[in-house]
Amino acid sequence: MTHTPIIFIDGEAGTTGLGIRKRLASLPIVLHTIDPKHRKDPIARKEAMAQADLVVLCLPDDASREAEVMASSLGENAPRLLDASTAFRTASDWIYGFPELTPHQAQTIASAPRVSNPGCYPTGAIGLLRPLIEANLLPRDYPLCINAVSGYSGGGRSMIEAHEHEGGPAFILYGLNLEHKHIPEICQHTGLTRRPIFVPSVGHFAQGMIVSIPLHLDELNSSPTAEDLYNVLNNHYTRQDKGKNDAQSYVRVLPPENTLSAEALAGCDTMELRVHSTPHHKHVLLTARLDNLGKGASGAAIQNIRIMLSL
Repeated sequence: MTHTPIIFIDGEAGTTGLGIRKRLASLPIVLHTIDPKHRKDPIARKEAMAQADLVVLCLPDDASREAEVMASSLGENAPRLLDASTAFRTASDWIYGFPELTPHQAQTIASAPRVSNPGCYPTGAIGLLRPLIEANLLPRDYPLCINAVSGYSGGGRSMIEAHEHEGGPAFILYGLNLEHKHIPEICQHTGLTRRPIFVPSVGHFAQGMIVSIPLHLDELNSSPTAEDLYNVLNNHYTRQDKGKNDAQSYVRVLPPENTLSAEALAGCDTMELRVHSTPHHKHVLLTARLDNLGKGASGAAIQNIRIMLSL
């Protein structure tokens, strides 16, 4: 008899946890739950972990670290872990859960005991930059500025309440101390050696995201054209190992548009990459559009769960 995988979501009441739970309904798995009044009870949580094949951690960073120790203490009964926080995204003993990162990343994820789910902003930035750096078109020490706007749903309860209140803010520029916690993740998984300037913002819409990165073509290696950049991206996302991961079903490289709405992919688990340019100047603008709760969170987690459990 074939074993049906058992999944336990530690922190299922949060935004990402709820999104994962909703998406799991379509998969052939058993979702192990505990009584809501015991969700913070370490004994109940440890018992749930011992019964699970895979535990998804949807917790704050410190709580995720504590949960990892709890799971590891189970020894031979320890489950595999998928963490949705920022706690382990640059840890050397965790596998980064971006299946499209390399042609063999999905295979690595499939056998990994510990996988870290990427951040929403880094998903767009890494998706655009990593192939260009690997192709030696974008210098690793290029002085990058990464701009991004996200829906307010990823900002926690206080931000959600502020935006859903009548007269909520139309636009917020934040992280102006230039120390956003996603920067180390972006650097490590793109291969950048020079720290980029990252400028995040929040718009008055619930879900959606655009990450945009301007480049001067004459400052890149070999002075490429916009078409060269497009071809590198397109080739990267069409050469993935189809045995474990069909990158094109999640990441699409599309022709440029004159306008982009950040909300267009709300509710979707895909990401769109584009290279915008002008024939009169050696300028390009790279853009990544995704749902901050889809490919930027819960949707990416489901993609990793499918790969980890061979679903």
